[in-house]
Amino acid sequence: MPDILIVYYSRTGNVAQLARLVARGVEEVPGMRARLRSVPPVAPVTEIAAAPVPDEGAPYATPADLRECAGIILGSPTRFGNMAAPLKHFLDSTGAEWASGALVGKPAAAFTSTGTTHGGQEATLLAMLLPLLHHGTLIVGLPFTEAALNATRAGGTPYGASHVAGTSGDRAIGEEAKILARALGRRVATIAAKLIA
Repeated sequence: MPDILIVYYSRTGNVAQLARLVARGVEEVPGMRARLRSVPPVAPVTEIAAAPVPDEGAPYATPADLRECAGIILGSPTRFGNMAAPLKHFLDSTGAEWASGALVGKPAAAFTSTGTTHGGQEATLLAMLLPLLHHGTLIVGLPFTEAALNATRAGGTPYGASHVAGTSGDRAIGEEAKILARALGRRVATIAAKLIA
């Protein structure tokens, strides 16, 4: 069964919740399966390496995950209008996969969670899409035919699913954002299934 790889970094849990919603959407497509993977945190001092397996949550992503997937969806919290350093660090380590074309022709998308409405969610989504373009993926967004995109007040853009978590990160994911996260997973999985057929 083909996998859609969902690679994310989550510090407070909001992006992890979105990742699970995206995964639900992927698995609503017959014959498709979600493969959830996280990335380890990074720090300015790297004397102590992260454990090879996280204490909790999704396993860490590996180069094999990139080679084996039928599509990829990236998720990150917003950091000053950009993806968080751990996800960027992971992407920076994919040079061999770029050189071999491991992701060429595979559908790809992105999702994010921000602290404020104007915290840079669209800039973050676009920043995550740039390396995916360099990898030769086929970018998938959310069209305005998704009714929730016109109704949402707390996340969701044409560039990908999103959530505004509040400055303390405790705002629950709204119904429209949940619908859009699942829709994003379904869209990537549906396109991947058509490309495989």
